[in-house]
Amino acid sequence: MKINVFWIRRDIRLSDNVGFAAALNDNLPVLPIFIFDKQILDELPEDDARVSFIHEELSKMNTSLSKHETGIRGYYGKPLECLVQLLEEFEVNALYTNRDYEPYALNRDKEVTEFLEKENVGFHTFKDQVIFEKNEVTKDDGNPYTVYTPFKNKWLSRFDEAIMIKDHILNLENCLKGKFDFPALEDMGFVDSSIKVRPIDLTQLENYEETRNFPATDGTSYLGPHLRFGTVSVRSIIRKLEKKDEVFLSELIWREFFMQILYHFPHVVSNNFRDKYDGIKWRNNKEEFDKWCQGKTGYPLVDAGMHQLNKTGYMHNRVRMVTASFLCKHLLIDWRWGEAYFAEKLLDYELASNNGNWQWSAGTGCDASPYFRVFNPESQLTKFDKKMIYVQKWAPEYSELIFPKPIVEHKFARERAIATYKEGIEN
Repeated sequence: MKINVFWIRRDIRLSDNVGFAAALNDNLPVLPIFIFDKQILDELPEDDARVSFIHEELSKMNTSLSKHETGIRGYYGKPLECLVQLLEEFEVNALYTNRDYEPYALNRDKEVTEFLEKENVGFHTFKDQVIFEKNEVTKDDGNPYTVYTPFKNKWLSRFDEAIMIKDHILNLENCLKGKFDFPALEDMGFVDSSIKVRPIDLTQLENYEETRNFPATDGTSYLGPHLRFGTVSVRSIIRKLEKKDEVFLSELIWREFFMQILYHFPHVVSNNFRDKYDGIKWRNNKEEFDKWCQGKTGYPLVDAGMHQLNKTGYMHNRVRMVTASFLCKHLLIDWRWGEAYFAEKLLDYELASNNGNWQWSAGTGCDASPYFRVFNPESQLTKFDKKMIYVQKWAPEYSELIFPKPIVEHKFARERAIATYKEGIEN
């Protein structure tokens, strides 16, 4: 019996899933699959919280699918090898999936396309994880935006169109009946992590603009990991918003801005967006980097942020800017070091946003903070955590008078950073 296959990737849900709905609306039974990509997982620690979260969410999906006498066929290995195995197990008419825009995913899908063409298997991809993709929001001449504000304005001009996008209903009765193998965490060398992804909380939207910069106020939505892995539809979030929610909406638009930057300028993965900054002579002091990672810089807000990250996989957005600026400007450590550390720790790690925000902080990216803007971590503390509530929660050593001395003096570090950047640009 011929079947269609839906390949679950960054869309771990049974609601408003574009590609899954399209597959189910065809006239063949549909088998959902998920591939635990060995090429990615082999780089992660055994207790990686994101792997635990993915496995847990897929297990929930399997429980729901079991009510329809079906389930997810799980694979563990390299994607192409797993698809070869899939075609040996089933007679596949077509493979459906939602698009991904990261360089690794684009290369993977190019190989998959070539393989499936040789096997006479259709390959259908759909837009799902963003409202607008690729060339859908561009300048009037068709070129991509490299400055955020005009991109946001063009995006917002199509807001009414965005909220009118229909919900994609999944007819799960059209799934292939049966029970299918699915690997346990232990089968792949992982254990359940003690760090958990928090549920989405949109109750703070009304006060978001007033509270978003104050880390002691738990005023964030915790939406990031859910958008990253697609446990929620971005369309369903947009439908709950109005234009008056522009401050919160702008965070979602930043996400899509950085995604189109990554798509159009893939060199940013490992290079400065603006090559005029290639001449910066980073100090890259390993001992100072380790102190930054461990939250032992002697600056309370920086250290509290790093402790929060290391213990929970989260860090408040305002504090992310302060910690990133401190690493690049105060310590003159290459933004790629910090980007890699955040990629390892953040539950909501997304290549486009992580890369874009780090290059913004370093001053090397598109529409970046100017190189001579150096956050003062002491004045940031006074402004956004004056009573040190956030600091005392995550770095209690600062209330016990045993905290480390600052590893660098702010005024000296600021002047050094500006001089180093200026010299790098001029040379």
